[in-house]
Amino acid sequence: MDSIRYMVKFMHCAMVAMEPQSGAVRAWVGDIDFKTWKYDKVVAERQPGSTFKLFVYSEAINQGLTPCDKRRDEYISMQVLDKKTGQMKTWTPHNANGRFSNDSITLKAAFARSINSVAVRLGQEMGIKNIIRTAQDMGIKSPLDDEPSLALGSSDVNLLELVNAYCTVANDGEHHEPVVITRILDKDGNEVYVAPREHNKALPYKTAFLMQQMLKAGVNEGGGTSQALRQYLPTTDTDWGGKTGTSNNHSDAWFMAVSPNLVVGAWVGGEYRSIHFRTGALGQGSKTALPICGNFINSIMRDKAFQKYHAKWQLDPDEDIDISMYGCQQPVTHRQIPDSLRSHNRNLRQRESEEELEEGGEAGGEEGGFELEPIQPTPPEHRGNNSSNETPRAIKPMKRPKSEDVEI
Repeated sequence: MDSIRYMVKFMHCAMVAMEPQSGAVRAWVGDIDFKTWKYDKVVAERQPGSTFKLFVYSEAINQGLTPCDKRRDEYISMQVLDKKTGQMKTWTPHNANGRFSNDSITLKAAFARSINSVAVRLGQEMGIKNIIRTAQDMGIKSPLDDEPSLALGSSDVNLLELVNAYCTVANDGEHHEPVVITRILDKDGNEVYVAPREHNKALPYKTAFLMQQMLKAGVNEGGGTSQALRQYLPTTDTDWGGKTGTSNNHSDAWFMAVSPNLVVGAWVGGEYRSIHFRTGALGQGSKTALPICGNFINSIMRDKAFQKYHAKWQLDPDEDIDISMYGCQQPVTHRQIPDSLRSHNRNLRQRESEEELEEGGEAGGEEGGFELEPIQPTPPEHRGNNSSNETPRAIKPMKRPKSEDVEI
């Protein structure tokens, strides 16, 4: 039993690097140690979390929206079918920080900050069936459930097809199937297999270009969940975009790094979904999967042998695309907007602290778990209100939650 407990507490990872123009796989890492774990995590199906929002926003642009159009970040609820009971229930998705800004926000900022409420609202506006079709055109092969939560990545996919789908955006909307083996020769040198070279137009050029700008915003603009990627980039001669993803309970952490000539994706998680980090401070995609991609990219960009991966996206002058469609910048709000959920959570934490003191508990003891608290980037009199889905957070001791999950 001790050996089982020891083995299941390992965190696993997978990474894929692919060239968008050909689908050629240049790096494939299936797990942390093949001698001990032979199951290839690149083809393992797990919930993609917010990385699936690429398809939601791509379909929104297909239907005429632009990155500078706005939607309100506010409370949303709807009736959905509970598959376990067969009864209707109320589904109330929330942002990762537990708050809603109640403000109108550009689609570019909502994507960069990975705001769930806006993604769910767009999913309903665009139609889940349309989003499924777009995802399949871009390279997703796994079955996708026609339900509202799909906008937040509730259906399982694997890393290979997700990286391949992001390549479609990087390649101006052209989709190539992944190529692992280019050709096979027999003992006499005769060619017995050649990788197919077919490709199809999965997205209009305009949609692909605008999504490239939205991916870049996640890295370059304030509040973006992919900003940490910049510390790994040794040069500025290459455009890089990024998208983080974290599933329920931090069971799966993802990161997609996108450039014109190379797309790198990574997944981090436990052998089983019940094995996960306790908090997003450690378990979210920007903390676990992003550094894997970042270190790989840093090595590639520093190596003179890989100069072909240094490139920037160029706007086709023949396309009807104006900078006003994507050049907007959403300011980071530095005022606290009243939020009933925030007040409720604060009062709940205060009551729990009082109960813990009455029971004689000591904060930060071995029996304590951790509860997330948003980091305030400005002085108390100007507390920030960052709507990022995966904002770095501080930790606060609390009593261990009663759960059968093995938490790390």
